[in-house]
Amino acid sequence: MSARVERIAAHRLHGGWQYRYRHPSQATGVPMTYSVFVPPEATDKRPPQVIFWLSGLTCNDENFTTKAGAQRLAAELNLLLVMPDTSPRGEAVADDEAYDLGQGAGFYLNATIPPWSSHYRMFDYLSDELPALIRQQFRTGDRQSIMGHSMGGHGALLMALRHLGRYCSASAFAPIVNPSEVPWGRKAFGEYLGQDEAQWRQWDSCRLLAGDDVQPLPVLIDQGDADPFLPEQLQPEKWAALARQRQWPLTLRIQPGYDHSYFFIASFIDDHLRFHAGYLHA
Repeated sequence: MSARVERIAAHRLHGGWQYRYRHPSQATGVPMTYSVFVPPEATDKRPPQVIFWLSGLTCNDENFTTKAGAQRLAAELNLLLVMPDTSPRGEAVADDEAYDLGQGAGFYLNATIPPWSSHYRMFDYLSDELPALIRQQFRTGDRQSIMGHSMGGHGALLMALRHLGRYCSASAFAPIVNPSEVPWGRKAFGEYLGQDEAQWRQWDSCRLLAGDDVQPLPVLIDQGDADPFLPEQLQPEKWAALARQRQWPLTLRIQPGYDHSYFFIASFIDDHLRFHAGYLHA
């Protein structure tokens, strides 16, 4: 392990290990925290493939780790799970009293407007720095996939579309698919990127999917029909319509009675892990 990485927690879990780390980040300019689940059969002869999980508003790296129950099946499928934080944090980092802006609400982009631009560079952090760190720390396979929830679902689709060919598959629970057109995204984009909406397009998965250079990628989206944010903030039907036009291999499942919580995620996380494993281990 690199001397600059500090292990701050380690727990035996389903025969593997659940770790939590802190390290100084060049991308964000402040220490970043992330969690990793290492499956029990991870060896040089059988290196695990990697899945990145991106969490939603108000979350950090521990929400998925402690609430989703993903590690049991990840252990069986020999998958290494990486759970980064949702934003930079600390006294030096700009913040806001609202839950949907500032610390805990980084929206997985690179901010260009002060004071956010000093540290809010989550896209660079997740594109380059954290994956390189994971490869340095652990012996892993050469394939990776990505998934997330709500703001993190936006992040997962964004990362997959901005890094064509990097991921074998992508999935999301209740993603914010069109942030430049819904209140959560418009508020955050206006603060982080300024009022020139042309600058927002590169951070909106619907805008990216409508572009000319996208390449098909298997995608699974689960959405609860009792989610209070569905009609105003999420609108997965927009992404589904574009996917049909582009002949993308999308599976959109509307789950009756489910809301926006981790109870929803825990109910279907096994399906997502098996979905990714089918491509990662192909």
